[in-house]
Amino acid sequence: MLFTETAAEAWALRYGESSELPLDGLDAFLRHRSVRKFADVPISQETVAGLMAAAQSASTSSSLQMWSVISVQEPERRAAIAELCDNQAHVRDAAWFFAFCADHYRLSQAARKAKVDPKGLDYAEFGIMALIDVALAAERFTCAAESLGYGICYIGALRNDPYGVQELLNLPEQTFGVFGLCLGVPSGEERGRVKPRLHQEQVWFQETYDKDVSADEYDERMKVAYARRGLETTWSKHSGNRVSGERMTGRETLMDYLHQQGFFLR
Repeated sequence: MLFTETAAEAWALRYGESSELPLDGLDAFLRHRSVRKFADVPISQETVAGLMAAAQSASTSSSLQMWSVISVQEPERRAAIAELCDNQAHVRDAAWFFAFCADHYRLSQAARKAKVDPKGLDYAEFGIMALIDVALAAERFTCAAESLGYGICYIGALRNDPYGVQELLNLPEQTFGVFGLCLGVPSGEERGRVKPRLHQEQVWFQETYDKDVSADEYDERMKVAYARRGLETTWSKHSGNRVSGERMTGRETLMDYLHQQGFFLR
């Protein structure tokens, strides 16, 4: 296993301070990082089937299971989806690549076969439920994979060109590619770091929301992390730029696409 930080060591990297809390058994969860360099080592179909079982063991509201996943392994199709995902090398090089999708199509077909009109799927509530389902399933998949020593990287760039992804993967109406996921054995050259996170009191509020929460302390810690990447900035500035709407990489048209696919119509 390439990444071997203990839970206590990973805690210190996350929060910039040590902890006296009992962290036994949390090592694999706290040492998580995105992996972008993979060794040329295969992962068997049987192993992936087990990881999919873990994904399907995630919670799903009312057992509606409004998600699907498409593995993309054929070389030409993998190259094509990498191109759609901002031409990221790890999308091409990972042992497996998956497109995780919100899926109302399967449920809609099942309801119609049972002679029920699934018109309620137009509501935003069911769109939100599908997004929750796909995120919970992918994260359960990820935790299972990391427990076996594999590395992953989520690929939000799957949303850069939803029309291109739809055509390449033959997605029907009432589906939507939410994100991609790379899976592989981390390369020996991989030096991904456990990234700092906001302190718990900045995200975990007791009883009511604290509107006076400040990111100043986190900004100071993140200056060091950004400096390693040659950037002179803070989390507040960097994140503010990200949500300014100035660099949407094609995703500014997502609502039109979602409406076309039958999501969030009312």
